[in-house]
Amino acid sequence: MARPRTAMRDIREVLRLTHEAGLSERQIAGSLRIAASTVHRYLDRAARAGLGWPLTAELDDAALELALFPPLPPSTVPRIPPDFGWVHRELRRKGVTLQLLHMEYLQAHPDGYQYSRFCELYRQWAGRVDLVMRHDHRAGDKLFVDYAGQTIPIYPPGGCVWQAELFVAVLGASNYTFAEATASQQLGCWIGSHVRAFEFMGSAPALLVPDNLRSGVTKSHRYEPLLNRSYQDMATHYGTAILPARAGKPRDKAKAEVGVLIAERWILASLRNERFTSLAEANTAIRARLAWLNNRRFAKLEGTRKILFDELDRPAMRPLPATRYEFATWKNPKVNIDYHIDVERHYYSVPYQLVGHRVDVRVGEHAVEAFFKGRRVASHRRSHRKGGHSTQDAHMPERHRAHLAWSPQRLIAWAARTGPATAELVEAIMANRPHPEQGYRSCLGIMRLSGRYPQPRVEAACRRALVIGARSYRSVESILAHGLETTPLPTDEPSQDPPRQHEQLRGPSYYQ
Repeated sequence: MARPRTAMRDIREVLRLTHEAGLSERQIAGSLRIAASTVHRYLDRAARAGLGWPLTAELDDAALELALFPPLPPSTVPRIPPDFGWVHRELRRKGVTLQLLHMEYLQAHPDGYQYSRFCELYRQWAGRVDLVMRHDHRAGDKLFVDYAGQTIPIYPPGGCVWQAELFVAVLGASNYTFAEATASQQLGCWIGSHVRAFEFMGSAPALLVPDNLRSGVTKSHRYEPLLNRSYQDMATHYGTAILPARAGKPRDKAKAEVGVLIAERWILASLRNERFTSLAEANTAIRARLAWLNNRRFAKLEGTRKILFDELDRPAMRPLPATRYEFATWKNPKVNIDYHIDVERHYYSVPYQLVGHRVDVRVGEHAVEAFFKGRRVASHRRSHRKGGHSTQDAHMPERHRAHLAWSPQRLIAWAARTGPATAELVEAIMANRPHPEQGYRSCLGIMRLSGRYPQPRVEAACRRALVIGARSYRSVESILAHGLETTPLPTDEPSQDPPRQHEQLRGPSYYQ
């Protein structure tokens, strides 16, 4: 934009101080606080206009400005206006600036507009475009993700109607859109939708911009939001980063808000009369409408979402890794004295040196991995057998001695103080396991029962458990809870008194 001219009263003062006071140009510049070059330029213009001092009374400010700054003669060569639609698209490429585009414009049209006028005309053009198009989104930079407010009713045959959620993802530069119906907004559905969005686009963006959804952001914060560990794990797998929108700042994700509005208008509204019996059926219809939306021409810009995606976003986005992300959850259990960790009631071994420490556990579909201070210390094939053990020999201490001085002999010695049946049961529990340490948990549980019940009752309950073959902590606890330790054991035959003689008893002779 052109530099504003000095006020006419300052120009009059320049003429007065020059002709009347006889000051130099530098002294006048210091007095009026303007540049010396500006003083020289105005005196030169006044000399060329034939103006002296004093000025005539009829020379007001408008006439003085016209005398000093006469309008330029109209250009005889019409200037070709820039293609601002092309300028707007090119600005989304990385490293492209208005100055570079202006230089390219002048190379094609040497008599075109100068840079200041070029920028001014572009801003006027951009002001007439929709708000969503005015944001400065770089190619391949951001993918905005959110759930729509509207849901999709699913009518399963013979079942109850339930509502499916609509996941929407929109690229910043091209507005290329992905949408799908999901069963819920839970973590598994949330991450699965991201994976399918990346596969739909065939690449991954540099940044993900989600809302402060609980599945994505564990704790929202203006400066350092706490991300869900599984969500962060997925982003790391695809080489992207997560930049959550600030809480209560919808402008941070305006692209997602508009993308959701467009999805509701052109996808959900157009399918409002359809009756879906399954999630797969709904997604088939959504995918057809999505293809139509991405190939629909813009109202105020040239091209379509698909065309801009192929030109801008796809070349700038990251290629997908060789393997698909496997959904996993994270836990932080404490290592028990038997150097095993509890994951959904199955017990996995870790190095015995970690007894008493907490480890980060990644629970995938096929594997369970344990990490300590960022280093993987154990990996197991996942097992869904409740109460089972997965133990690796490398994790056990020498001679099978548990950390903190726990050993089978110590447990059996403690049990012997309660009674011989308790000692026999503890020994049988550890003998039933591939490794004695795997029976420590049950033995420790029986130890705790002695604090809740008298020792004679615990001894009787252990004796009954041995007779009926119930070698577990839960069996002993159930016997004590129901008071079954006093009931006759199955091996004890109840005393049978001879039948009493009664006149109504017919006897075997009656049937002869």
